[in-house]
Amino acid sequence: MIVLGLTGSIGMGKSTTAAMFADIGIPVNDADAVVHSLYQGEAVAPIEAAFPGATKGGAVDRSELSRQLAENPALFARLEAIVHPLVREREKVFLQHHSANGAPLVVLDIPLLFETKAQNRVDAVAVVSCDAQIQKERVMKRPGMTAEKFALILSRQVPDHEKRAKADYIIDTGHGLDSARQQVSAIVHRLTSQKRP
Repeated sequence: MIVLGLTGSIGMGKSTTAAMFADIGIPVNDADAVVHSLYQGEAVAPIEAAFPGATKGGAVDRSELSRQLAENPALFARLEAIVHPLVREREKVFLQHHSANGAPLVVLDIPLLFETKAQNRVDAVAVVSCDAQIQKERVMKRPGMTAEKFALILSRQVPDHEKRAKADYIIDTGHGLDSARQQVSAIVHRLTSQKRP
């Protein structure tokens, strides 16, 4: 089974691209969805212990957690120490399940792939990218997004040009959905037909 890591900076279209892999039958493990689920389950108690007041009604209050992190960015390491091992555990279960079922290819959608050295756990990396201006326009349309928040997020991510340089494949989402779909299909065909990037 080939494991493809999918990543991309904020606003590059990674989630939309991940859905394109899923649409053609490739199993996708979405790290963001896993975190969302953990924030309503096993991450709640340790996060409340580390970030008092950051949970509400048995789930993590994302806006309160964001506020605490924005106030003190040094706390990101504390949050990652709680969340990353739980995400890895879910990832392991996903890989075991699809390996046992004979899937030829799976995708690990990992937002901070290079930042967490996850490239060492996959066979190939696809980076979702687009022009910086398009990226900014997409991100600034998000509810509650500010220029400061965008800058903070970017400061925690490996720059796009570095990601592109390290990628085995680049999926350019700046030319519309059909173009991105064609690029996804080409990558799937290449990986499943030759078994190795």
